[in-house]
This record gives sequence, structure tokens and C-alpha cells, in this order.
Amino acid sequence: MSSLLIRNIHLLIHAERNPRTLVKGAEMADLPCLSNAYVLAENGRIKAFGPMADCPERADETIDATGKLVLPAWCDSHTHIVFAATREEEFVDRIRGLSYEEIAERGGGILNSARKLQKATEEELFEGAWQRLQEVIAMGTGAIEVKSGYGLTLDSELKMLRVVRRLKEQSPIPVKATFLGAHAIPMEYKANREAYMSLIIQEMLPQVAAEGLADYCDVFCDKGFFTPEETDRILEAGWKYGLKPKIHANELGLTGGVQAGIARNAISVDHLEYTSEVEIEALLQSNTLPALLPGCAFFLGIPFAPARQMIDAGLPVVLATDFNPGSCPSGNMPFVISLACAKMKMLPEEAINAATLNGARAMELEADYGTIAVGKVANLIITRPMMSLAGLPYAFGSKVVERVIVRGRIV
Repeated sequence: MSSLLIRNIHLLIHAERNPRTLVKGAEMADLPCLSNAYVLAENGRIKAFGPMADCPERADETIDATGKLVLPAWCDSHTHIVFAATREEEFVDRIRGLSYEEIAERGGGILNSARKLQKATEEELFEGAWQRLQEVIAMGTGAIEVKSGYGLTLDSELKMLRVVRRLKEQSPIPVKATFLGAHAIPMEYKANREAYMSLIIQEMLPQVAAEGLADYCDVFCDKGFFTPEETDRILEAGWKYGLKPKIHANELGLTGGVQAGIARNAISVDHLEYTSEVEIEALLQSNTLPALLPGCAFFLGIPFAPARQMIDAGLPVVLATDFNPGSCPSGNMPFVISLACAKMKMLPEEAINAATLNGARAMELEADYGTIAVGKVANLIITRPMMSLAGLPYAFGSKVVERVIVRGRIV
């Protein structure tokens, strides 16, 4: 038996006696906090928490958190951390005036990453992804989803998902795997989209399912990529293999992606930089979560998703990084929270709920992650000293996470 006691916590954030599974609308501003508190972890799970007056006298290891905040680790439900190479040259192209779509039409973007990944070995991909995983854990991420989608051939998509499986097996935090063979149309299929659709549905999906390589099925349903009709066919096929949908939608325009995801009972529709009242109303009539990726909007210079309107309408907003080599080369969840507050007018409480509990729900992990509650896994963040919760998004350029606890152990 091993135990960890964190004492003298200035603010213990998201500590719940009756754990919620999701927060939406006005509830997103409700973030239970205890001042001058403690939390005790035992055998990797939360054993107890409360005011310092009730603090246990000893544990195997003790941390003094005077002046600091303690909160649940981030739950990042949208990443692409398995890739072969970065794409700095496209960053410069965008500075010079090319759009994301123009770069993609010239064979850049996702197709650029696919060419490089197809040449990489599984070991090379694993080593790079492992380093990125350690990087995001150090910034407080305690659960993560990882997509394929830079393979775009049967062999390379399987190679990517086998790397994700290795991450799952070796990672100290939970990893969810998403099959994203429908990330882009390869150049050799531009004149015959139906042939690539057949490859995804008749060859990729059966093999992914046979090897048990994915938890979810994703499609990039957007302008210049996959249509709502194509998306529907792929998601229908994914469901036949038990792969629930989590899709990219409305990053580049009002293209019907949100409705396509809702129609197939998607766990989440992600991006939503372009969202109207029609999409918001459709989401309100569904159980599908809107997952917003402000790091992508920041890096590409595209509109930020209308988080304020979504929350005011009653939706359960999720925040994630979209860590990838092209449109958001960062897995920094504290910066995502800062962007959500500064650019999307989310309150700090709303942003933290979106990046913890709702993020866990978007990966179906809310029973064990996303809040501090007795019995949940002890994946925790200890911040540097700060006066209030607002200090976390306020100090956007500083290292706000001082220590990370994974399964009750300091990492």
C-alpha cells in the first residue's frame, strides 16, 4: 500500500462529494472548491479530501502545497501526436498569405504529413510520439485521445494505430485510439474518390477492427475534404465494427459536419470554428458534445468557435488541444484554457470544467477521471503559488503547472 498526502492546499479545485458526469450551460460556471484543504491518495486513487482541520497526520509521502492550487489533471480528447515530421515550411507559407486550404490543394497539409509518415518506421513513430506524450503529461495532461490519419494507406494507417496501441500499453495515463483514415483524399485518388471510400470501408475498417486497434472512428467532414454523405457512409460502417464516431466538423465552413455527426450519434463533433444557431439548436437536441480547439484557431488565424453562445444556450462545451504538426503544434492545455478565456470569453471555471470533466466525458472516462472524488484515479496537478483560480489562465506565458501526480505518484 502506498499513499500520498497533499497538505495546506490554498484551493482544492473540482473536489466533489457527489461526482457529476457532465456539466452544461450555466452549470459550467460551477466549480466546487475548498480552501485550506488536503487530499489523500492511496494505491493510485483518491482516498479522502477535506479541510485541513480533518487532515490525516501522515502518509508514505507528503507534499506541502501552501499557496498553491490542486486540481484534476487535464483530459485532452483530441490529438494527433503520432506523426513523422513537423511542418514549419507551411507555417511560413501561411505567413506569406497562403490559406490552409490552398496549402492542402498543392499537396501540402495532411498529404505532406502522410508522405513523410509512410516512409517512417514504427519505431521512429513511437519514439516521437512517446516524447510528445511525456511533454504533455509534464504540462498536466492526465488522459488523452490519439488519432491516426497521417497514413492514408492500409499499411500506414495500421502502422499508426499499432503505435497508439504501444502508447496505451506503456503510458502511465489512459490513451484512447481513434481511426481517422478519412482525414484527406490522397492525390492518387483525387479523380476517383469512390475508390478511396471503398478502401476505407472495405479494407481499413475491417482490419482495424480485427486487430482491435481503435476505440472510435473519425472523419474530416469539411470543405475540401469529406462531404456529409461520405461521412455518413463511413460512420455507418464504423458502427458495424463497434467504433463510435468522434468527428472533425466545421473547421473551414458551415458544411453540414455537425449535423452529420449528430445523425450518427457521435460522441463529439470537434472544431466548430464555423457554427451558427442552426448547429447549436441541433446539438441541444442531441447527446453529442461540442469539442472546441482554440489552439488551432489561434495558429491558423481562423475564427474562434462561439463558445459563449454555446454555453449560454445550454451546451456542454469541451476543450482540447488538437496537438498536430500542421494546424496546432502544441499540446499545452494551460494555454488552451487561456485562449478559451481571452478569445472565446469563457469564465475560468467554465474553461477548467471543459478541459477536465467534459474532456473526460468526450473519451468516456468520466467515471475515473476529470474531477477529484473519492475512488477516482489520483491524476492531479499542483500549480505554482497563485492567489485565485483566475491566475491559471491569466498567466498565459508562464509555467503554471509545478508538479503532476499520476496514479498517486509524482512524475
